[in-house]
Amino acid sequence: MKTSFHGWSRSLLGALATTLLTTSVCAQGLAPAKPLRIIVPIAAGSVTDVVLRAAAPPLGEVLGQPVVIDNRPGASGIVGADACAKAAADGSTVCAVYHATMSFNPFMFDKLPYDPEKDFAPVGRLFFVTEGLVVPAKFAVQSVAELKSYALAHPSGVNLGTLGEGSLQELFVAWLNREWGTQIVGVPYKGGGPIATAVTAGEIQMAQMGLGNFIGLIQAGQVRAIALAGERRSPQLPNVPTMQESGLGGFPSRPWWGIAAPAGTPQATVDRLHQAFATVFKDPKFVQLMEARYVEPAVTTPKEFAAFLKTDREAAGMLVRLSRAK
Repeated sequence: MKTSFHGWSRSLLGALATTLLTTSVCAQGLAPAKPLRIIVPIAAGSVTDVVLRAAAPPLGEVLGQPVVIDNRPGASGIVGADACAKAAADGSTVCAVYHATMSFNPFMFDKLPYDPEKDFAPVGRLFFVTEGLVVPAKFAVQSVAELKSYALAHPSGVNLGTLGEGSLQELFVAWLNREWGTQIVGVPYKGGGPIATAVTAGEIQMAQMGLGNFIGLIQAGQVRAIALAGERRSPQLPNVPTMQESGLGGFPSRPWWGIAAPAGTPQATVDRLHQAFATVFKDPKFVQLMEARYVEPAVTTPKEFAAFLKTDREAAGMLVRLSRAK
């Protein structure tokens, strides 16, 4: 990925990088010579990790400094979020945040080592993830209706890969079991990459997460998508019905990812970081990469992201109560 983006990012973003580097960046608390660390709270190989690694070279061009990815997977994003909250607020560290770390975890855990409202400075939302319900190619299930029938006929015989307790997948399992009267079991993994491997091997019977984790496996015929989250069918998988078409349209959440900095990061630095991320994630060629990974660009300003986080947290609380998750 890095090689393919370096050339176009240099020509496209060079002018902006020059402009930014002429500003008093040290006064903004972000020295160009110091690498920017992006803490990613999921395992390497997951779709978000792949997208952010692809973004690192052009971000480096804009910021005039190295950009490194620091994977901190585990515990529904808590490990990574805690590391980011405790990092120095000097602009050298930002973190990828998502629906679990910022919206669901406060309702799923009695105590968190971080406060999603007080410990972060929102930089901007980046994208939504198009999720899919996938099964192993050798699994005798071709549709959501067949999956339901199989799960009802095999109590405790169907496992779904999750990102751990409190993750959106765990809530989906709880919601699905309540809707269907099944006993599907959630099995925790540290990221989309490990879950994709587990589905391919038949270690688990299903997964519900970003399709970018599975597209190569789908194309290779190793896993099968039986439903997609979204308002309409994907042009890349036109024969796969939407969740709504499959009778699963009632699940009231949509996965998203954004960037936040530790609380106390100077506002000028936050704005500078937002400008850099927005430049990269709005570029037409990078948009094409995201869409090929079933990622929908949805860049916001820091202020818009803060407002979005508030409403998303309210929706998360409703879903947790609806699912009766513990």
